[in-house]
Order: sequence, then structure tokens, then C-alpha cells
Amino acid sequence: CSAIDACESSNGGCSSKAECRRTTPGNRACVCRAGYTGDGIVCIEINPCLVNNGGCDRNAECTQTGPDQAVCNCLKGYSGDGKTCTYISLCSQNNGGCSEFAICNDTELAERTCTCKPNYIGDGFQCRGNIFQELLRNSNTSRFYFHLETLSIRDISGPGPFTVFVPHTDILNSDPRVKDWTAKGVMAQVLRYHMVGCANLLYKDLTATTNVTSLHGDLIHISYSQNSLVLNNKAEIILSDAVGTNGVIHIINQILVP
Repeated sequence: CSAIDACESSNGGCSSKAECRRTTPGNRACVCRAGYTGDGIVCIEINPCLVNNGGCDRNAECTQTGPDQAVCNCLKGYSGDGKTCTYISLCSQNNGGCSEFAICNDTELAERTCTCKPNYIGDGFQCRGNIFQELLRNSNTSRFYFHLETLSIRDISGPGPFTVFVPHTDILNSDPRVKDWTAKGVMAQVLRYHMVGCANLLYKDLTATTNVTSLHGDLIHISYSQNSLVLNNKAEIILSDAVGTNGVIHIINQILVP
């Protein structure tokens, strides 16, 4: 006589995910393989994500990849290996993409708001101070600022409002008359002729205006034709509506002479 191998046929009636083990002649035991659970007749995959989030961080997603196997991935707004996830503060790097003159506030996950600081205006991504400050920050107008500083002219740093017609930096650098005016002590008068007080005149406002009075006291004639604004029939506005907290800057392609 020979012993009957209970595992010889059909895995001994055990699950295909189980190991059939001979015990005594004619008997066997069914043991679920690693990664499976059950009585051996029925074996079900173990999903580690169902217990303690699979060992993942509470701010991570556990995804089953196989029997008793899973991967951990940090949720949106967090970084790490999945076992440990750290909140990503958008504001912690480069001020969250906000202006350097703005306050960045983390709101929701992967979201933030940008708000201009006091004494600045804008959308938070671009914030502007008063027009005196803005002259310096823009290379197109920085030369005009230099002349104001040299002559200690601070008229447009006040509350305003002001409208300023600024000759482009290249013009101020190349026009030989600037040196002559400086030597003769009349440069301050020329500069003030480019400023208008008590008015915040945007481009659209200027199209409906014929004359404005400068801080120098003389009139500036304004004409609008062929979609262009021209001052004193010579200087054309080439860049407009740089708005600050106390007024607006327009860049012109020639120097106005009182």
C-alpha cells in the first residue's frame, strides 16, 4: 500500500493562491501564500492600504500595487517620499511669484494670494509706489529721475495727483541741450515743465484735452491725430498710463521746452 497524496490532484482543493501541504496520509493543509489571507480554500489579496493607510503619511495617497504591496504618494500641496509628507508653502520661495512689494499669503493647498503692501497699488503680481519711486525702477525713465535727484526736485513725491510727461532715457542722454541747460541753471525749469499738478490724466483723458498747465507755469498744448497724442506739436507719447499711487507717467520721444 502507498500513502495517498491529498495534494496530488487539483492542488488538493486549495486555492490557486495557496500552498497545499501534506500532513498525514490522505490529509492536507491549505496555507495562503505570502500577500494573501484566508482559510487556504479561499485566499484574498491583502490590501495594505486598508490598515493605517498602508503606513503612508496622512497627507499621502496609498495605492495598492500587488498582494500586500503598495506605494505612497504625497497629496497635491505636499512633498516627500510618501511615508513623510511636508506641506509646500508657495510663499516660501520667491515670495510665491508675487511682487517684491506684495505680501504673499498661503490660502488653500497649492494656492496663495498676493496683496500689494501699504502705499503700493497693483494686482499683487505688479505693485507700484508713487511715481517718483517708479521713475527710478523703469530704465526708460531713470534718467529723468537722476536729473530730479541731482537738482533735489521732489515735487512729485507728494500726495498729488500728478501727471508727468517723461522724455525717454535715450533722449535725455543724447540731446546736447541738456548740458547747456544744466550749465545755465535752467534745467529745473525744463523738468518742471514736464509735470502737471492736481491731475491724474490717463491717455484717454488726454485725448479729450487741449491744454494743461505745467508746474513751471506754462501751458502744454495737446493734440490728437492719427491715433497719436502729440505735445506742443512735437513730442509724441510713446508709452502711456504707468499708474502710481499719486499719479501717472507717460513717456515721450522729445524734450518739452518752455
